[in-house]
Amino acid sequence: MQSIAESKKSQNIAEYIIYLYQQEDLIRSFQGNLEEIRQYVVAHFPVEEMEKEGIFNWYRELKNQMEKEGIMEKGHLEETQKLVKELSKIHWQLLKTDKTYFESYQKAKPYILQAVMEAEGQDLGNEIQICLNGVYGLLLCRLLGKKVSDEQLKSAEAFGEVLSLLNLVYQQERISRN
Repeated sequence: MQSIAESKKSQNIAEYIIYLYQQEDLIRSFQGNLEEIRQYVVAHFPVEEMEKEGIFNWYRELKNQMEKEGIMEKGHLEETQKLVKELSKIHWQLLKTDKTYFESYQKAKPYILQAVMEAEGQDLGNEIQICLNGVYGLLLCRLLGKKVSDEQLKSAEAFGEVLSLLNLVYQQERISRN
């Protein structure tokens, strides 16, 4: 799991964030019970026992961090939220400087506004958080076998386009820093 996470982080930061959201929810679904995670999740990976132990340790570290940060019931890891803020900073820069990005954002904007209105005053976070939540919501619907409306597909596609362009700039900036 750690190797999957690291691979996603180096290739697509939005996928990495969504992957971590998924792992947080998996841990919550087992109420943080590590032995159940070992039995029902880790044991089913088609890898050697030594690698399974590494996967289990990764889940244990993730769970411990969630407990430390007080997010066992809801919320996201601070490290992940820092990445969302970083993407949001890039988002605001690109809106002012990149015509292609601005056009993609314009496609997503009606869906962002719709999400805010449907939230009825609940704080959804910044616009990039809303895009991530929209894509993650579609993933959850598919995983649970729920029917996905055309509107959900269109919004997730628009959100995905924004996140994809953000990822390109994020990766370029990451490379130039190193």
